[in-house]
Amino acid sequence: MTAYAIAYLRNIEFGDDIIEYLHRVDATLAPYNGHFIVHGDDAEPIEGEWSGAPIVIEFPDYDQLRGWYDSPAYRAILHLRTDNADSTVIFVNGCGRDHKATDVLV
Repeated sequence: MTAYAIAYLRNIEFGDDIIEYLHRVDATLAPYNGHFIVHGDDAEPIEGEWSGAPIVIEFPDYDQLRGWYDSPAYRAILHLRTDNADSTVIFVNGCGRDHKATDVLV
């Protein structure tokens, strides 16, 4: 089942480190079939407060997601982001297109 890395970045310092991270991150995703489906576009707050950049990266499954995050290639650049932005990151499995809201009641 498809899995997602979802990040909420705030207070991003766009210096050399973030630029290097952006240049290198795609190569770390490729071996795990990960790709951005949301990447920092302006978000329109509808409910609650929001001031930051939303990021969503899709992977074929949770094992590929964990493999990417734990990979030596990603670990080598992770600090470039974490040292230069406040972030909240979660991993979550997706649900199929046939999912209904009441499925969580089972």
